[in-house]
Amino acid sequence: MITGDLKNKIDNIWETFWTGGLANPLSVIEQVTYLLFIKLLDDNQIKKERNAQVLGVEPKNLLFKSGNYVDEKENINVPYINLRWSHFKNFEPQELFNTVKDKVFPFIKQINNGKDTAFSRYMKDAVFMVPTPRVLVKVIDGLDALDLNNKDIMGDVYEYLLAKIASSGKNGQFRTPRHIIRMMVEMMRPTLNDVIADPAMGSAGFIVESARYIHEHYAKELLKAENQEKYTTTMFSGYDTDQTMLRIGAMNMMLHGVDQPDIKYQDSLSEENTTSNKFSLILANPPFKGSLDYEAVSKDLLAITKTKKTELLFLALMIRMLKVGGRAASIVPDGVLFGSSTAHKAIRKELVDNQKLVAVISMPSGVFKPYAGVSTAILVFTKTNTGGTDKVWFYNMEADGYSLDDKRTPIEDNDIEDIITRFHNLENEQNRTRFEKSFFVSKEEIVKNDYDLSINKYIESKVEKIEYDSPSVIMSRIDELDSEIQELKEELKSLLNLDL
Repeated sequence: MITGDLKNKIDNIWETFWTGGLANPLSVIEQVTYLLFIKLLDDNQIKKERNAQVLGVEPKNLLFKSGNYVDEKENINVPYINLRWSHFKNFEPQELFNTVKDKVFPFIKQINNGKDTAFSRYMKDAVFMVPTPRVLVKVIDGLDALDLNNKDIMGDVYEYLLAKIASSGKNGQFRTPRHIIRMMVEMMRPTLNDVIADPAMGSAGFIVESARYIHEHYAKELLKAENQEKYTTTMFSGYDTDQTMLRIGAMNMMLHGVDQPDIKYQDSLSEENTTSNKFSLILANPPFKGSLDYEAVSKDLLAITKTKKTELLFLALMIRMLKVGGRAASIVPDGVLFGSSTAHKAIRKELVDNQKLVAVISMPSGVFKPYAGVSTAILVFTKTNTGGTDKVWFYNMEADGYSLDDKRTPIEDNDIEDIITRFHNLENEQNRTRFEKSFFVSKEEIVKNDYDLSINKYIESKVEKIEYDSPSVIMSRIDELDSEIQELKEELKSLLNLDL
């Protein structure tokens, strides 16, 4: 989660761009992303060189080689060392500006040149827009002050920058906090056998966190060539209609060692998306209340739930995209759980009757603050096409480790670890009562309640009987108080008369 110190540093960078004449928020985000990417490329190589030195071996597959980088097309002939952040940041302002603009930026655009990768596709049209040497120096100094060794920093930076966009949420694009993403990944525990997708990827938070999880838990297995090949190419897919997000996502994945993910520009709900029965795991926070070209929506999605509501259509899409046996965890607005329309009931009936609905985790409305106060839940389900829902696990999440106001300051109350632990030990949840945070509800009861998945439909509260005194006793006390008040008034009058 973003800290106050980090906010201040990013605010200063933002202000530098703003006062320098670059006022478009998306352009600012793009430029910050490019510069962060350039810095992290150098940071990663520094780590690689240091590790090789400790081991007494020569570092392999270095991006910044010895000698000169030559690009005849761009008329560039420059020492590789001049392309490294740790070196060029010490240049004089004008030399720094010229180097980054005319040499470093063209260099990063050609990474993976010759290969049709997500990175090469979306960096092709990238434009360096930092207006002046002075602005560039101040921004580089500001970014240099960020602790990029903190593994969550990139996500935190994006989360905060995206929250500053005035149009954030215009198409339902509420950015998912990193700790919620991490919770969902920890719940689903992706493996090397998975093929993972996010059909509304944004800045690729879910697939980046999945990649990180796999890298942390399967480090030895990734040393095998076949596993490494899958990890860097076919394991991760993401789709979006925002070119800026696609560029950010491609860079984000590359920095995590995934060179060729299937990231592409695509309206996931349209007829153009024919993907079906492909993925074993989907993690997503699809747009709520987004604009929709109803005429272009895939007909097989409308066959499941005939609606213009994107949150319902995306659930139908996930069912289609999953393999049989595939799992999904998706954030949905609360309305999905209890909406009374035919379309709402149809998607809930599909999940309960035809698939296996595993869990419903109700989250407090402040999770998406400060830029959205929407109440949400997480649906976890498995595609079966033959049913399988026996009982559904509900969890009433009351705290996520941060205050639920706009400030979102850290607090002690946090249900996340409890959710993860209990989710992976559902056999111990059998005897939990409706008075507790988590409990099971049978399919029969859900069907009886018209497929309502709102936790408030099933949770029970303990009612304590309060004994009150009889009216006569209460009236007697009132009379006594009146008498005391009258006596005090008389005493006060007497004192006032004496003073006179």
